[in-house]
Amino acid sequence: MRKTVPRPLKPLSGRVVPIHEAKTHLSKLVAAAEAGEEVVIARGDVPVAKLVPLVAPAEPIRKRKAGTLKGRISLGPEFFDPLPDDEIALWEGR
Repeated sequence: MRKTVPRPLKPLSGRVVPIHEAKTHLSKLVAAAEAGEEVVIARGDVPVAKLVPLVAPAEPIRKRKAGTLKGRISLGPEFFDPLPDDEIALWEGR
């Protein structure tokens, strides 16, 4: 079986940073990615990873508030009864 050696590739866009520099300046590179820049990390001349900005969700995630369903749902008194042994066994994987 022949071992293939990766060929150096030209990155499509962004700045190319060696792994050692990326380890040393990771927080600055992450800030650059947050600002929209693509950062390519290379081992020698071979690009191996790319830092890119994450796409923000379409809507901001709203924080949940306690009590928002108050009066909309009701639980009967049997809700607080102990579970049967066979159902507990299923939850515990027995």
